[in-house]
Amino acid sequence: MNALHLMQRQLPVLFDVDADGRLRTVAEPGYLAGERDPAPRFFMGRTSEGNVWRVRHDVPDDLVRTLDELCLAEPATSDFTRTPVRATAVRAVLSSHAPVTAEERGPAYWIPEDPPLLGEAVLVNDDNAHLLEAHFPRRRHSRAGFRFGPVVAALEGGVAVSLCYCARFAPDAAEAGVETVEAARGRGNASAAVALWARAVREGGRTPLYSTSWSNVASQGVARKVGAAMYGEDWWID
Repeated sequence: MNALHLMQRQLPVLFDVDADGRLRTVAEPGYLAGERDPAPRFFMGRTSEGNVWRVRHDVPDDLVRTLDELCLAEPATSDFTRTPVRATAVRAVLSSHAPVTAEERGPAYWIPEDPPLLGEAVLVNDDNAHLLEAHFPRRRHSRAGFRFGPVVAALEGGVAVSLCYCARFAPDAAEAGVETVEAARGRGNASAAVALWARAVREGGRTPLYSTSWSNVASQGVARKVGAAMYGEDWWID
């Protein structure tokens, strides 16, 4: 699948974008627009075939034009671990509007068809939601519940110890969210949950996406185990 197309598909999965192409909020399922967290001021999705970027609605138009010029000049690359060439200039423009308070970069993956099923995992629904009570009661009773895409639990001793769910959910793609009980980490539970989740998402007609930060080595390991393919890098600044 084309990397640039995947990045273009991911962007509206992550964020609410207005008619002017400006970022509004984080697209968290189960919440109305007015209840969602603000999007970061700047986002760029980098791929080897080109880049996609958006700026939040409250950044002044003249600064947006400057950012557009910088982003147009940012070369495409397949070495996503290297700092973007225009990163310092982008930060300077944003700092002229307000101090930069947060920044993160990390790999973006898509999960191909039929990832290997790893370990004991089950799809969670209202009938077996009691499996979540020991460690994930909030997910069972959350506003999103089981209404937005599949929720999968990896089990140990008949109890859910890792969850994979749709942290972001759109008509043609879904982004994985993963939580694992600390005592159950390092035993393949997250990979088991993600693999079954990805199959269920694809059966529902959506592309399963997965992203993390460069500092989260364990999360990158999960991506490798389920056969995820890196198509680019997500870079955001607030």
